[in-house]
Amino acid sequence: MPGAAGRMSGKAISADGTVIAYDRYGSGPAVVLVHGAFTGRGHPLTAGVAAGLAPWFTVYDYDRRGRGGSGDTLPYAAEREVEDLAAVIESAGGAAMVFGGSSGAALALLAAAGSSAITKLAVWEPPYHAGGGAPGLPFDFAEQLSSLVAAGRRGEAVERFMVEAAEAPPEAVAAMRAHPSWAEMEAVAHTLAYEAYVLGPGNALPAGLLAAVTQPTLVLNGADSPGWMDRAGEAAAAAVPGAVRRVLEDQAHNVAPEALVPELLEFFVAA
Repeated sequence: MPGAAGRMSGKAISADGTVIAYDRYGSGPAVVLVHGAFTGRGHPLTAGVAAGLAPWFTVYDYDRRGRGGSGDTLPYAAEREVEDLAAVIESAGGAAMVFGGSSGAALALLAAAGSSAITKLAVWEPPYHAGGGAPGLPFDFAEQLSSLVAAGRRGEAVERFMVEAAEAPPEAVAAMRAHPSWAEMEAVAHTLAYEAYVLGPGNALPAGLLAAVTQPTLVLNGADSPGWMDRAGEAAAAAVPGAVRRVLEDQAHNVAPEALVPELLEFFVAA
């Protein structure tokens, strides 16, 4: 994990004036890390990835809108998060390679489709509905989650997201309520609707959007992840022109950073 001595904190200002907080590690070409649900700066995955990449790259690990040190200007729209990522890239010098995980992968792909500032893109298991047992979410899932949060039922919003979007067994989620991390999950429950907005209605694979991603792209999956995630990765790689797909043995959706780093190094270093 990057030590405090190697970390510099900063802030970018998004197009709507929202402050986006980030930590910066290392030196070299810029790489920006985009989180999925529930996580933010310093999460063990991105901390491990930052530590592995920092000897060769300047790594930016940022809090997405509504989390940690970042603001949360309303009303929300997925386009605001694209602008947030663009602001971090501008702080990094105006161009960067990007890694996004899970719903953060979907956000990175959304941003890459309209950005010349993203020079390369690596994504881990974008959770699209590509048929064959995928959890096709209700078209108004974002609105349902927002309504629960507005009613003060943050725990129910977390539970619904975990069961319906992450496919966690209900009994496992019920047990999680007694864990200290549950309070942290409830604290960011308002951002779960943001994930649904980024993924789009029914989390359907956005083939047209992906066809507009022209950057060199690496799509990564875990061999031990659910079959629907494997199919989503395969379909996403097929939809992005020229994308390369790799499947990591002995890895599930909660991937180990030490498994990711060699793949990212090889991809980001290559000409």
